[in-house]
Amino acid sequence: MTAALGIVLRPAGPRLEVTLSAPDPLPVAALMLGKPPEQVAALLPRLFNLCGAAQGHAARLALGLAADETPSRREILRDHLAKLCLIWPKLLDLPPQPLPDAWAEGGEALQHWLWGGAKPGDLWSFLTSGQGVAPLLATLGHAFAPGEAVAVLPPLTDPMALTAQENSPAGRVAGDPLMHQAEARFGRGPLWRALGRVVDLHALARAPLAAETPRPGLALVAAARGTYALSARAEAGMVTALSRVTPTDHLLAPGGALALSLASLPAAKAGLAALVIDILDPCVAVSLQELAHA
Repeated sequence: MTAALGIVLRPAGPRLEVTLSAPDPLPVAALMLGKPPEQVAALLPRLFNLCGAAQGHAARLALGLAADETPSRREILRDHLAKLCLIWPKLLDLPPQPLPDAWAEGGEALQHWLWGGAKPGDLWSFLTSGQGVAPLLATLGHAFAPGEAVAVLPPLTDPMALTAQENSPAGRVAGDPLMHQAEARFGRGPLWRALGRVVDLHALARAPLAAETPRPGLALVAAARGTYALSARAEAGMVTALSRVTPTDHLLAPGGALALSLASLPAAKAGLAALVIDILDPCVAVSLQELAHA
């Protein structure tokens, strides 16, 4: 079985030719069928070290069990802050930052930490302010020119469909005025996507992101990478059907954000591919190869 996502990049003129090899899917449904709903809801998060709380939350909602949104909210707060404070600074040769005090509580203190004050109205003034996460975003903005590493996809309207859709934190807040400013100048590239994490975190600090149950047996739950969709059915006290679609499924779909973003990265900037991939954030291990010739 292939456990890692294989990505091969080859120069093809000024751009990159991208080959993706998706990892073999885990037989999640086969492991869950025939078990009681409570057992399934408890077991599902243990199978995954990423977004486990969100998947457990989705399972409980889909199976009609009592659900607590607190673990899922804390998981998103933690994962967003890890990107902003630890992972992206390292990839951009910036010093890491400690996570803000009492980050798991959210609230106005966390919002103030993000912006160094109130949420700004003008993105470009903020990026030169040196406040909050502005130095990180400004460095990221300087790394990519407008139109580089961009991917424009339809919005997430059919979460259970394995088609290319914008299933990401940035897509979740795409209507925010700051997001419009980033998109108008740079397109839906790394700055837009990283800013989306910040705006999403601002909203999450204020209140949990609402889960949805569009119909019985289907749950849509916010997670750090986008929205998890989980469909399940139980009969006679046993789970008889279970299907899940993750943000990574949409990311890796034909014509999805990963392939489009890397294909629009200039060959001269292939060294930034690892940063682009981390911002897109597939929830699987990645094996990246850069070949010399197409």
